[in-house]
Amino acid sequence: MTVKEIREKSNAELLTEIDTLKAELFNLRFQQATGQNPSGARMKAIRKTIARIKTVMTERELSGQE
Repeated sequence: MTVKEIREKSNAELLTEIDTLKAELFNLRFQQATGQNPSGARMKAIRKTIARIKTVMTERELSGQE
């Protein structure tokens, strides 16, 4: 997900997206712990996407947007 796509969504949609990504990240970590060896690149991409979403949400809070 690009920053442009993130900025087009509302805060409620972004919160839902964060929940979905965190659940997927949890499942990937669980697979890694059980030895199923998930893609490390996918885990890194999910963490970066979560960080991008949180950054955009913080920018909105500071600028007073809803």
